[in-house]
Amino acid sequence: MSDDRLIVALDVPNAVAGLDLAGKLGDAVSFYKIGLGMLTGGGLALANELKQEHGKRIFLDMKLFDIGATVEAAVRGLAQFDLDFLTVHGDPHVVNAAKQGAAGSNMKILGVTILTSLDRADLDASLIQPGDIKDLVLTRAARAFEAGADGVIASPQEAAAIRGLPEAVGKLIVTPGVRPAGAALGDQKRVATPEQAVRDGVDHIVVGRPIWQADDPKAAAQSILAEMKC
Repeated sequence: MSDDRLIVALDVPNAVAGLDLAGKLGDAVSFYKIGLGMLTGGGLALANELKQEHGKRIFLDMKLFDIGATVEAAVRGLAQFDLDFLTVHGDPHVVNAAKQGAAGSNMKILGVTILTSLDRADLDASLIQPGDIKDLVLTRAARAFEAGADGVIASPQEAAAIRGLPEAVGKLIVTPGVRPAGAALGDQKRVATPEQAVRDGVDHIVVGRPIWQADDPKAAAQSILAEMKC
């Protein structure tokens, strides 16, 4: 089994393309992320097939946000699929409701702090309170942990500071926005290399385009895994 600290984002159009990519990656990758963009393209069916028939771990990235009762019901339904990770927004009432919905399952609830595609200008446009992004991320992470989150989603630039929080003991830090040295940033704004992310205390990194856009996706994944072992 490969190093499951690498999670490959199956940000492809549909389940057929996702299964094809997983086939190319083979035993080099053991953990996959299926996001909202795949939901209408057979995402849940793909998650079930990869989990039950291929023995892969699954991170369902839905970033749920709603009133508590709705979040709890949605998570309870998703818990039936024997998934490993599920994202919700890191607001305490959402995290608390998600944990109630996941009760009795092994699914870990991860709270989103601030999306890695956002910078301070984006937060200003959304009327988010003033302040340094890192400080806001730390506050949201601490509150998500206090509400019961099993881990948080944050950019690798904030990982070391989150790992230093008293509330983070025994918790997971999962980071998108990781790019191998020399790779295009795409829509990510707060990034780091795989090596730096691991050194800063990240448990799992999520990588999509640098792998699935590569001429040889398996070799690209193996290269990232090698960087993580530096």
